[in-house]
Amino acid sequence: MSRRTRRPRPARPTPASCPCGLPAAYDDCCGRLHRGQAQATTAEQLMRSRYSAFAVGDEAYLLRSWHPTTRPPGADLDPGLRWVRLEILGTTEGSAFHTTGTVEFRAHYTQGGRTGSLHENSRFVRHEGAWVYLDGLTED
Repeated sequence: MSRRTRRPRPARPTPASCPCGLPAAYDDCCGRLHRGQAQATTAEQLMRSRYSAFAVGDEAYLLRSWHPTTRPPGADLDPGLRWVRLEILGTTEGSAFHTTGTVEFRAHYTQGGRTGSLHENSRFVRHEGAWVYLDGLTED
């Protein structure tokens, strides 16, 4: 009798430009954070890196950057969903000098030939010195 274990889904191909919307190569922008070579210095930078992690399918990074008290067992990425554009609508606090911050954003996607967007106001906190995602309120 064999045991089935949940295997992580392979990440999507690495894009040349960063999905987060900044004018930089993925490897030099959010890719550094995903690989653990750098940490986000602001809540907005963490938000952008998490969006990019959704775009490239990096579930491990999403879970690492989630506060342990609100982190789910898995990110449950939908392979049919493609994140195509991120808009940062506003931020409060969240700088290198703060311990909390919020980022309001709209993330655009396509799924099954249809377009859509997710509008969220995300809360971020410092945990053990690093910015992490705490939770978010979605809006229609």
